[in-house]
Amino acid sequence: MGILNTLLRAVTWWNGQTLNTQLWTWRNGTKVGEDEQGNTFYETRDGKRRWVIFNGEAEPSRVSPDWHGWLHHTFKEPPTDRPLPHKAWEKPHQENLTGTALAYAPVGSIRRGDPSTRSDYEAWSPE
Repeated sequence: MGILNTLLRAVTWWNGQTLNTQLWTWRNGTKVGEDEQGNTFYETRDGKRRWVIFNGEAEPSRVSPDWHGWLHHTFKEPPTDRPLPHKAWEKPHQENLTGTALAYAPVGSIRRGDPSTRSDYEAWSPE
């Protein structure tokens, strides 16, 4: 299984880091911190480049707004050093669930399962 994982890392970018990214990170990166999902954030020693190594599938919507701001140089200090103030009404960050079983389905949606609960649905029956 170890050889298969190494081969997959060599040719896929969507499932963790590739071997080239791992080598680049080892040579040039300084670990800055981790988020609650286990994603690890790095920057070069001169602070000019910043990147994330995803824990699992590389899905950019899994990066919280705090870390997103740091990655794009909106904030100088990472959230581990200087957390952003949050309002009481703010909800915790959630990744984009579109296309998954957990995606939002409004009342009456055919994805909810039972079409008889729809108020605008009337089954056709031949006469």
